[in-house]
Amino acid sequence: MNPAPKLENYNATRAPEPIELTVPPQCAGRRLDQALAHLLPEFSRSRLAHWIRASRITLDGRPVLPKAKVWGGEKVLLVAAPDPAATAAAPEAIALDIIHEDATVLVIAKPTGLVVHPGSGNWSGTLLNALLAHAPQLAALPRAGIVHRLDKDTSGLLVIAKTLEAQVSLVRQLQARTVKREYLALVHGRVARAGRIEAPIGRHPAQRTRMAIVARGKPAATHYEVLERFAHATLLRCRLETGRTHQIRVHLQSLGHPLIGDPVYGRNRRGEDAVSAGFSRQALHAERLEFQHPASGKTVAWQAPPPADMRGLIAALRTTHEDPA
Repeated sequence: MNPAPKLENYNATRAPEPIELTVPPQCAGRRLDQALAHLLPEFSRSRLAHWIRASRITLDGRPVLPKAKVWGGEKVLLVAAPDPAATAAAPEAIALDIIHEDATVLVIAKPTGLVVHPGSGNWSGTLLNALLAHAPQLAALPRAGIVHRLDKDTSGLLVIAKTLEAQVSLVRQLQARTVKREYLALVHGRVARAGRIEAPIGRHPAQRTRMAIVARGKPAATHYEVLERFAHATLLRCRLETGRTHQIRVHLQSLGHPLIGDPVYGRNRRGEDAVSAGFSRQALHAERLEFQHPASGKTVAWQAPPPADMRGLIAALRTTHEDPA
């Protein structure tokens, strides 16, 4: 039996030399991905299965599926690929719109289209990469000091901790619900009055990339007030009590007033007017942020106007849809 290759020098950011091995008899009857996970514990089974499907792993010179059975004696050739997650925390020269910076915290206005943290499909070009280039010392902090997030296509204010003590303070403030976060939201339909939505949010039971109101979800509460009504839309200010994934988007959809432009929770909207239909992202902006400064203990707050595309949408709604009320 060929012993499993030694991979002490394996570097996840650089593909190693091709690996050749012979399947031992004791793996007989196993799936190929199972056998390789046993023989090559340095790699996860999911990564091995991915490489098999990508034909980076062949069995007796032939591409196969992960479920292919092995019986012992087969020749396996593995041409590994670098792990994208291993290169995710690399500094990148990405411009930041800095609203405030001191020795303890950094407040930025995130533009639309910028992913906050590396993840599946977005291993580079994120806010985390930009932060590491702007302040290399953030590499010593969990998530480079990031304590809360905004969706990729949501714009607005974020605070980043620059010290571990500041990060602990901000996380505790978020847990205590003392951080005030206010958003501007443009929704379909005319919202009659202000209100509060309290409904638990969790993964959609059938569509795992979506969130939904589910009985076993995490508690979530959103306050909203009407700022301006148009003929077929309403401008709201939303205040978060909690910070669940897609919280405002899910809660407003549950009211029957999804965000204009929301590609996930606002699809198949009947009667959508031309102005709203032309907006290509969810019309949501984190306008105001307030918290207790970790160093001074004083309450500090910042406000950022919505970006040009959202200001343009509001102006177009005012011009095209005068409120008859």
